[in-house]
Amino acid sequence: MSILTVKDLNHGFGSRAIFHDVSFRLLKGEHVGLIGANGEGKSTFMNIITGKLEPDEGKVEWSKNVRIGYLDQYAVLERGQSIRDILKTAFNYLFTMEEQMNGMYEKMGEADPDELEKLLEEVGVIQDALDNNDFYTIDSKVEEIARGLGLSDIGLDRDVTDLSGGQRTKVLLAKLLLEKPEILLLDEPTNYLDEEHIEWLKRYLQEYENAFILISHDIPFLNSVINIIYHVENQELTRYVGDYDQFKQVYEVKKKQMEAAYKRQQQEVAELKDFVARNKARVSTRNMAMSRQKKLDKMDMIELAAEKPKPEFHFKPARTSGKLIFETKDLIIGYDEPLSRPLNLRMERGQKIALYGANGIGKTTLLKSILGIIPPVSGEVERGEHLHTGYFEQEVTDENGNTCIEEVWNEFPSFTQYEIRAALAKCGLTTQHIESKVSVLSGGEKAKVRLCKLVNNETNLLVMDEPTNHLDVDAKNELKRALKDYKGSILLISHEPEFYQDVATETWNCESWTTKVF
Repeated sequence: MSILTVKDLNHGFGSRAIFHDVSFRLLKGEHVGLIGANGEGKSTFMNIITGKLEPDEGKVEWSKNVRIGYLDQYAVLERGQSIRDILKTAFNYLFTMEEQMNGMYEKMGEADPDELEKLLEEVGVIQDALDNNDFYTIDSKVEEIARGLGLSDIGLDRDVTDLSGGQRTKVLLAKLLLEKPEILLLDEPTNYLDEEHIEWLKRYLQEYENAFILISHDIPFLNSVINIIYHVENQELTRYVGDYDQFKQVYEVKKKQMEAAYKRQQQEVAELKDFVARNKARVSTRNMAMSRQKKLDKMDMIELAAEKPKPEFHFKPARTSGKLIFETKDLIIGYDEPLSRPLNLRMERGQKIALYGANGIGKTTLLKSILGIIPPVSGEVERGEHLHTGYFEQEVTDENGNTCIEEVWNEFPSFTQYEIRAALAKCGLTTQHIESKVSVLSGGEKAKVRLCKLVNNETNLLVMDEPTNHLDVDAKNELKRALKDYKGSILLISHEPEFYQDVATETWNCESWTTKVF
């Protein structure tokens, strides 16, 4: 049975086409991985099927009475709402039913016998639904899930806008778990999650009885939970049965078959054109030439998809730094309250250190304290000499109206426009992306613009806070290679062991010094 059917979908932004005659269906119990390179339209597709975005053409049809749970990577949580408030919105449909039932009770006082019997019957149906959905134990269910995800340690009455990116994602995940929807729509759910909760989400999705659609560039995670792949590429959506590894095998075979067929056709076309050109003027061979021309005219031409630019990251080296990169003396980090015990840390030239640990314990705060962006609660940081630092922030909320060209040109005013375009193309951006405003790009494309600025600055120290969030597989693999080859020092926060273990010469478990309780 089809839960969701998409027919003849067409959509684009300005002159940039995203989907052309796309069809899609989601069957009961299917665990779908929606994959594709940055900017191909995965999040756009999610926005279309959830009704947030109206397609240019086509139909989106959901089965009746289906409840959808959507984890949106760009969801906005409003100031003034507590964690508890957000979690309880999972039961809004039950609160609505309770309001309807109370309204029916009020009508009963003035109802005639026939109306009263009908109202009693409707109240009974609603009451059963409330009982079956544990409506009268909502508070205890909220507490239970919050404890399981570590939200109780943060404080359920805390304002959601004061939370870190990972903590906000946990809140949204907890809300989905409480909703128990028939269908889950998950857009990069592992972004900002620590390893422990990625494992929790993996187990949850493996045991999930209903259907879900998952966008993720975390291939080990994707492989462990899905059984269907939909691949978004060149405005098309193609269905494959199996996990990502099986998809790659079939995709490569199809690609080679298409290339071989294209070569054969091009050879045949060349031979036919040559024959027509040599024989159309001669009376004796004119009919044969016309016959071959008709064959040419009727031929269904094979077109190979244009190759997407593969990112190339080559970090420009600065002069060698001093031996000391930084040293902390009884450093206590935090904002309103301490997040760490006194820290005595030291980093020397050539070290590549990965920081890991649960969200909300102060990893980003530590980086900003070391760089001098925020003051420590107490203690001091000594930074070494001749440091040329490149900093990649986890979250950049400053949205402006710049195009990609303007964004990079502002950073490098001495570059020519050709050099700016070449630099952006090397980071895996197409001409359409390069000429677009930064604000309309996908999360991965925005990350590539930021990486473009980083690789073209001369550095001997890279400080990177979750750089792989939103990056597609090709970009992530290329970034890993570039960091391994980098001759300078690296201080890196990452929640992906398969990424940082190949880069780091040393790892620091930040949970060993945090004041947070787990």
